[in-house]
Amino acid sequence: MDFAFGEEDEAFRTEARSWLAGHAGSGWERRAWERVLGKAGWIGLGWGEDGYGNRTATLTQQVVWAEEYARSGAPPRSGHIGEKLLAPTLLAHGSAEQKARFLPPIASGEELWCQGYSEPEAGSDLAGIRTRAERAPDGSYRVTGQKIWTSLAHEADWCFVLARTDPDSRRHHGLGFLLVPMDQPGRVEVRPIRQLTGTSDFNEVFFDGVHARAEHLVGGEGAGWTVAMSLLGFERGVSTLAQQIGFAAELARVVREAVDRGAVADPVVRDRLVRQWAELRVMRWHALRTLGGTGDAGAPSVAKLLWGGWHQRLGELAVQIRGAAGGAGPEDWTPSAPYALDETQRMFLFSRADTIYGGSDQVQRTIIAERVLGLPREPKGGV
Repeated sequence: MDFAFGEEDEAFRTEARSWLAGHAGSGWERRAWERVLGKAGWIGLGWGEDGYGNRTATLTQQVVWAEEYARSGAPPRSGHIGEKLLAPTLLAHGSAEQKARFLPPIASGEELWCQGYSEPEAGSDLAGIRTRAERAPDGSYRVTGQKIWTSLAHEADWCFVLARTDPDSRRHHGLGFLLVPMDQPGRVEVRPIRQLTGTSDFNEVFFDGVHARAEHLVGGEGAGWTVAMSLLGFERGVSTLAQQIGFAAELARVVREAVDRGAVADPVVRDRLVRQWAELRVMRWHALRTLGGTGDAGAPSVAKLLWGGWHQRLGELAVQIRGAAGGAGPEDWTPSAPYALDETQRMFLFSRADTIYGGSDQVQRTIIAERVLGLPREPKGGV
């Protein structure tokens, strides 16, 4: 696929850049910002001709919007889980009624979502989930179990939950993909998880007989694994290109600091900086190739391996360049923020998890080995 930007794309870029310059200032409350984006039609680009209330955009225009958003310094998104993960999953697997009910509130920024996948005993090995969804006499489901590392659960209105609908099933079989409302007092408990950076965007979520309507089961009984894996494929789409804009800004900051501190005089540091730049270009080319439809079944796993390790190495390099000054000091200590961190320190600490969340490196390599290279499947249960 020729991924060059044409005249219409550049006109779209000018419109996007102008709108962001006029609206993306600091001070927005996150939910209010989602509604501003929705009202202007910037949520749900590329959802097809139906649009569900918002504008349509070509693939290249979606890339343009993602890049301009990243460059603008606009507020972090709270609605991306609904827009980038659930919405394309519903378009692929949802019923007409499910699309009509859930897509418009996502497009308008009115309803926010979180993802109920990982559990304490089922993180990288997602097929080991224990959360169960039992049929009630009226045909609805009662969901009981625990999810962990649930991004933005403390803000979300809804959660898409992978649960075991067949109590006698094992592994990938007997699972359901359910759309569950979070506003169920006494039945849903959200506990924030404090990270090394001092922030708490991840959460534990406990479901105690939570109600889910029968018509909110996506794909039908037993199709949960298929739907869940389809969603993970959408996780590494156009948004990865916007992510790379952020990576480029972080790399530029590390290069400036290396120059200012004289660290570039060290040939090892220079070599690592050049490698980081070259690998970032490879990431972009791989992402464009994948979006163009020429990637193979392992392309999403390759993308995860590329950016996870790259970002982690950048954090390590940034701290190396600073030397002893890279440590966090106690001068601004408070009980809620035991140390003050700048952008580089936060990047280093957060990047320690890059090779784990979103699918660990070990799992991605197994997927590539088995599904792309055709190597023997990894034995289960140890030796």
